[in-house]
Amino acid sequence: MKPGGSILGHVLRHLLLIAGLVIMLTPFVWMISTSLKPPNEIFSTKLSLLPNNWAAADNYGKAFTKVPLLRYLLNGVIVTGGIFLLQLVVSLPAAYALAKLRFKGRDILFTMVLIGLMIPAQAPAIPRYVMLYEVGLLDSYAALIVPFVFSAFGIFLMRQFFKTVPDDLMHAARIDGLGEFEILWRIMLPLAMPAMLAFGVISVVSHWNDFFWPLIVIQTGDLATPPLGTLFFRNEEAGSDFGPLMAGTVVITAPLVLLFLAAQRRFIEGVTLSGMKG
Repeated sequence: MKPGGSILGHVLRHLLLIAGLVIMLTPFVWMISTSLKPPNEIFSTKLSLLPNNWAAADNYGKAFTKVPLLRYLLNGVIVTGGIFLLQLVVSLPAAYALAKLRFKGRDILFTMVLIGLMIPAQAPAIPRYVMLYEVGLLDSYAALIVPFVFSAFGIFLMRQFFKTVPDDLMHAARIDGLGEFEILWRIMLPLAMPAMLAFGVISVVSHWNDFFWPLIVIQTGDLATPPLGTLFFRNEEAGSDFGPLMAGTVVITAPLVLLFLAAQRRFIEGVTLSGMKG
């Protein structure tokens, strides 16, 4: 390929990436812009990102006083943290067994995990709801956490990572007298930190943003997760005070952005290593 053609392709790729970046970031930029404006400027026909009269203090103040926004954020931390920790407890042993142990039915179990990846989260919603109703767990933290303890994606991702670890390492550990659980927690767990962090980011973002399931199982406002809390906020504001509504949305979105920025390098590393071996 001629140098000129290579440069042209390089420029086109970057232009395409910049265009995609602009499309994805525009709603977030507009959200932040709206959170800084007074009501009369939000619906102004004049397009402007920065307000003429700043109303940030008023909007963000209302976001924290009109509804218990801090409570919603705390609920989000409890639910997403609980789900992720329990998912690790289930996914790590299951992934280790599927990747490194030989037993009858292993391939069938892994096939079931792959099938689980193709089932939409909304499909088992009614059976889950009925199950929680029968055991009296509706409208509780357990209703938000328990249905997601088993993660087919978590098992698949960790299994792919464990496949990249040489079998000789396990053989040496067994010669030293370590059992399978000791190998998992003392050897495989430290090695799997990049994949665990990548899965953690995906799990936390997914369940922090989940609106469908909390809407079904939660009736008490004090148990609302951040997205559901936004709905309560809008209901209380009658859907008209968009400045505080957008301010609350900025506050709810900020932890996810900070989490990804802090874990960006490890996230990419974990996803890359987990896909190296089938």
